[in-house]
Amino acid sequence: MNEKNIKLPLFGIPKLFPYIKQYFPKIIFMIALGVLSSLADSIFPIFNQYAIDNFVGKKTLEGLTAFIILYVVVLVLQVIDNFICTYVCGQVELSVDRDLRNAAFSHLQTLSFAYFNQNNVGYIHARVMSDTGKIGVMVSWRMMDIVWQGAYVIFVLIMMLFLNAKLALYVIVLVPIAVLLVMYFQSKLVVLNRKIREINSTITSNFNEGITGAKAIKTLVVEDKIQADFEEDTEKMRSTSVHATHYSAFFTSAITMMSSIALALVLWRGGNITMEGVIQIGTLSVFLSYALGLMEPIQNIIVTLSELIAVQVNVERLTRLLNTESDVADTPEVIEKYGDTFNPKKENWEPLFGDVEFKDVTFKYPDGDEYVLTNFNLKVPQGTNVAIVGETGAGKSTLVNLVCRFFKPTKGQVLIDGKDAAQRSQLWLHSNIGYVLQTPHLFSGSVRDNLRYGNPDATEEEIWNALKLVSADGIVKRMDKGLDSDVGEDGGMLSTGEKQLLSFARALLADPKILVLDEATASIDTVTEKAIQDAIITVTKGRTSFVIAHRLSTIVDADIILVVNDGKIIERGTHRELMAMKGYYYDLFTRQFDEASFNAAFE
Repeated sequence: MNEKNIKLPLFGIPKLFPYIKQYFPKIIFMIALGVLSSLADSIFPIFNQYAIDNFVGKKTLEGLTAFIILYVVVLVLQVIDNFICTYVCGQVELSVDRDLRNAAFSHLQTLSFAYFNQNNVGYIHARVMSDTGKIGVMVSWRMMDIVWQGAYVIFVLIMMLFLNAKLALYVIVLVPIAVLLVMYFQSKLVVLNRKIREINSTITSNFNEGITGAKAIKTLVVEDKIQADFEEDTEKMRSTSVHATHYSAFFTSAITMMSSIALALVLWRGGNITMEGVIQIGTLSVFLSYALGLMEPIQNIIVTLSELIAVQVNVERLTRLLNTESDVADTPEVIEKYGDTFNPKKENWEPLFGDVEFKDVTFKYPDGDEYVLTNFNLKVPQGTNVAIVGETGAGKSTLVNLVCRFFKPTKGQVLIDGKDAAQRSQLWLHSNIGYVLQTPHLFSGSVRDNLRYGNPDATEEEIWNALKLVSADGIVKRMDKGLDSDVGEDGGMLSTGEKQLLSFARALLADPKILVLDEATASIDTVTEKAIQDAIITVTKGRTSFVIAHRLSTIVDADIILVVNDGKIIERGTHRELMAMKGYYYDLFTRQFDEASFNAAFE
């Protein structure tokens, strides 16, 4: 399932409207405060003009008190204005950032496995964390920068024209030249900075591999190659950064030069007309202040506009995520009756018994070209133990993915209790399925918290019973704080086998009507495996179970065994029936038995 390719209007604001419209009053208030602040900044030189012409020029202090009071009032108002504006900007940024992250994360919960198969974790993480943050900055601080700088330039030009139009033209004529200079250098810097970010990503990736793959590097004796590659990347980073620094230096010097030219013109022409008595010294001082302060806002406007254009990429990527439709979704009629993932209507949920039927199912993965199943039919009555076997990569997980409705059939139906699964809520189905993965995953937090993901209302007694059933109670008792012990990030404080046992207990605690074991004993030693096998016999009674197994000795008592090869079911039957056929399963079983015997002889 690929994200839709969406082209947005400049800055993508219309597409983000649903997420920022509630903050429009604050944004408008923020813009108004920014305009007032820029007006105050443009007025302060007028105070200097008045002081020079009236107090210095006339050598009198008459009216000084009123002047100071007015000056302080404007200054205090500007400070208050800046404080409120900064506060509101921060609120808008963080609120938009929060809402977009919540919307993106919530939407991810509704997408099928196909999306996560086609998009790596780093890509998704960047959409939810990085892109949302940049958009939040765009609609607050960057918008504020444009408003403040733009309003300041407009006010300054108006005041210069009002004070002396001819002298103002000497400064105004430099504005287009300054804009062109800024645009030229900024375009070069954007390209170089993008290249620097790409190189930096490569360096970070190589550094990460150098640390996480330290053992492989040493055993392969490739330290010199890894070091050479790393030094080559850092040299690229240095040379590109130096190149960018050169442009930045020229950039800054050019703007400084334009300010100096504007100042020189004002001094030359302004000095002459001051001597002629056309303007007063105070007016000349105002022009000097404006000439010095005009070029920097113009520079900042161009730079900020470049940043806003760059954020367009972030807006498009986030919008593609938010507009991605799940390959597996409940119909409006199903949602109306059963509710959705976040608002379930459990009072309408029917009990699930566990009858499963594949009815003329044809299936290929969304990103695949070949059909995995073609007109496949299979009835699995309630309480049936189905084993799925085959070599690594054969496609054993396809059937359980369809049963769990992680994917939908290309054609045909998967019936649950005689009714098409698509006519029931996904949450209803998933709430009745216990799934133990080959690679166990525990959430950060305590043992108790992790187990209660299976059943939030589980009592202490029920938790301990589930642990005992899979022989995991001893693990918890050995931990410092028992059920309150922290398992670490992804269960990092436990061994793989211990994590698997806890994840098994978590599945059982949910009291599922359908149990899926995806090579659940692959990470467990032989002694523990025997204990789990005994537990499986108990917990699968009355439940429909699908067991994906690599160790064929663990599924000889299954009611039906499905043999998968190259993504297709090539044999089916009981263990005895398949062995009598002396086909693919027979070869798998005898080869594995011979290998096990050979390995046991040398242990």
